[in-house]
Amino acid sequence: MRIGVLALQGAFIEHIKMLRALGVEAVEVRLPADLEGLDGLIIPGGESTTIGKLAVMYGLMEPLRQFAAQKPLWGTCAGMIFMAKEIGNGSAGRDQPLLGIMDVEVERNAFGRQVDSFEAGLDVSVFANGDGEPFPAVFIRAPRLVAAKGEAWVIAKLADGTAVAAQQGKWLVTSFHPELTDDLRFHKYFLSLVAEEK
Repeated sequence: MRIGVLALQGAFIEHIKMLRALGVEAVEVRLPADLEGLDGLIIPGGESTTIGKLAVMYGLMEPLRQFAAQKPLWGTCAGMIFMAKEIGNGSAGRDQPLLGIMDVEVERNAFGRQVDSFEAGLDVSVFANGDGEPFPAVFIRAPRLVAAKGEAWVIAKLADGTAVAAQQGKWLVTSFHPELTDDLRFHKYFLSLVAEEK
């Protein structure tokens, strides 16, 4: 199994380390040619506008859309914004290039600034929750999942009911940073989606 991590900006090294800890070949993706031979792709957290503009600069937008039509994709934090079809407050597309593939509406920086970062234990519906352990989700300038529409559905919420993760077929988005924890369950779950598509 070969998994790519979009390495234009943001927390891509941390994802690569987690994939390698699971015995998976992890590849940094910066150019369209880097997508060849991959079984799935992670779009990491970072600065969503910067990731979008660099993806345009490197000719990645259409190749990424074509890749997503065939293979699993997972966006964390900024990656969730990049994959969303709608950005709250009507800002979608005006100042930020979006892949715009997933039927979710998100709101940027919904939980405040860097100083408002927090960690929360989540019950994740797609995990085998027989293990009983909440997932330790790290939120840093995180977006909020305003709505999951069409074929997308919510898979995790905060205690107050705020949606923070969703799935649509082979695509996954999370508001938070699983790569900043020692918990491998989200990466394992993404790899299970990849295995189903192979």
